[in-house]
Amino acid sequence: MLDSYLPILVVVGFALAFALGSVIFSRLIGMKKPSDVKLAPYECGMPLIGMAEDRFSIKFYVIAMLFILFDIEVVFLYPWAVMFKRLGIFGFIEMGVFISILIVGFVYVWKKGALEWE
Repeated sequence: MLDSYLPILVVVGFALAFALGSVIFSRLIGMKKPSDVKLAPYECGMPLIGMAEDRFSIKFYVIAMLFILFDIEVVFLYPWAVMFKRLGIFGFIEMGVFISILIVGFVYVWKKGALEWE
């Protein structure tokens, strides 16, 4: 039983060894000349506005999660559209159920006011 998992364990071991070796090696031979400019937070070349420790409103994160959630449906719609004729009526009904669940979720989020910026 263990023989079938041995190649996977070897690859994971190599990956961990490479990651740890890279971090340790860069720590040992890397240049260590900190300055105020190097330690300053970088904001796309713009001067820093406010403190770096300021917290963002949770609404930014909620909007981002909702965008990812509803944007993922495109990942499922593309293969369905490619295989539409082979899937037949069953595929059509399945995608209808999937889209209706997404629409119900979107209406729920909209009614709760999660998409409001103010």
